Amino acid sequence: MNKPLDALELAQALIRCPSVTPAEGGALGVLEGLLKPLGFACHRLKYEDVDNLYARLGDGAPHFCFAGHTDVVPVGDAKGWSFDPFGAEIYAGALYGRGASDMKGAIACFIAAVSRYLARMPKPKGSISLMITGDEEGVAVNGTVKMVEWLKSRGEIIDACIVGEPTNPQSLGEMVKIGRRGSLSAWLTVTGTQGHTAYPHLADNPLPRLVKMLSLIATHELDKGTEHFQPSNLQLTSIDVGNAATNVIPAKATASFNIRYNDCHTGASLTEWLKKTFDGVGGAYDLKVHISGEAFLTAPGRVTELLAGAIEKTLGKRPEFSTTGGTSDARFIRALCPVAEFGLVSQTMHKTDECCALGDLDGLTAVYEAVLDGFFAT
Repeated sequence: MNKPLDALELAQALIRCPSVTPAEGGALGVLEGLLKPLGFACHRLKYEDVDNLYARLGDGAPHFCFAGHTDVVPVGDAKGWSFDPFGAEIYAGALYGRGASDMKGAIACFIAAVSRYLARMPKPKGSISLMITGDEEGVAVNGTVKMVEWLKSRGEIIDACIVGEPTNPQSLGEMVKIGRRGSLSAWLTVTGTQGHTAYPHLADNPLPRLVKMLSLIATHELDKGTEHFQPSNLQLTSIDVGNAATNVIPAKATASFNIRYNDCHTGASLTEWLKKTFDGVGGAYDLKVHISGEAFLTAPGRVTELLAGAIEKTLGKRPEFSTTGGTSDARFIRALCPVAEFGLVSQTMHKTDECCALGDLDGLTAVYEAVLDGFFAT
C-alpha cells in the first residue's frame, strides 16, 4: 500500500525551486522523484529552452489528466517581500512563496490526492496522467501546445482534464472555469509624408487617419455577450508618434490594442472586421495581428458536473461556472478532450508575498481526490 503524500510538504519542495520562466529550476526533477515511486512512467519533453513533463500511470481507459505549470513569474522587487520568495515559509496559517497560488500549490494537491487515491485503490481501472509545462507564464510556444501535438502523435486519448489554475476570486470552491475568451493583439501603423506644419499641403499627416481608425473600433460594440460569456471588449494600449518637434508633421503613427473576445467571434473574423474598417478610412496602413488563443467553451456536462459535484461534496458549496479572466493552457488542451479549470484562490497570484492558506491546500486535495473517485466510479 502506498503511503499518502502531504500536499504542504510537496508545495514547499516545489516553491523552493527557482523556476522562473523558462528555467526549470529543479521543479520537474522534484515531480519525477515523487511520481515514479507511485508507478508513473515519466517523459521529459524539451523544446528549445523549455523543459516539460508528461507522466502517466496505467495505459487503459478511461484516462484522466491533470495539467499545470511549474514555471512562475519573476519575483519583482525582492525587498517588497516579507519572506524569501523561494523560501516556502509558513506564517499565520499560510504558505508564502512564488508559485504558492499560481500554481505549484495545486500541483502538490493533485499529487497528494493521487497518492491518497492509490493508497485505497492500488490498481485503478484506467489511467491517470499529469501534463506539466515550464512555459505557461512565458510565450507559451514550447510547452503545452507542443505536448498536445506529441500526445496526438502517440495516439494517446484523454477523456477528461482539469487544469489547476487559481480560479477562485475570494475563497476556495467559488468558481470553476469552463472556457476562456480569445485574445487578439494588434499593431497598427499608419503612414504618410513628413513635412512642415506651416506647409501642410506639401505633406500627408497620418495622425487624423489613425485617430479616426481608432475611434471607429474603440466605440464599436462587438456584441452583447452570450449565455456563458461576458461581452467582448477592445482596449487601446498604446499610441505613439515619436515626434519631439512641434513644427514637423510625422511620417507615420502607430498604435496597439487588444481584443478579448467571446465565442461570437474568431480571430479571423475580427481581423477581417478590422481591415474592412481601416480600408473604409483610406490611406496607407499596415496591420499586424497575433492571436494567442481562440475563445472556447466546455459546455456544462460530465466533466464540469464531476468537478462541481466534488467541490459540493467536500467543501459544501456549489461553484459558479465562469469564462472570465485571461487565457490559460486549457486553450490548447481543449483540442484533446473536455477541460475545466479549478485551483486555489487567485488573490495573491503574481504579487509580492504570494501565498495560499494551509486549509485551502487540504481542501483542494480533498476535491481532487473526490474527482478521481467520481471519474473512475462511472
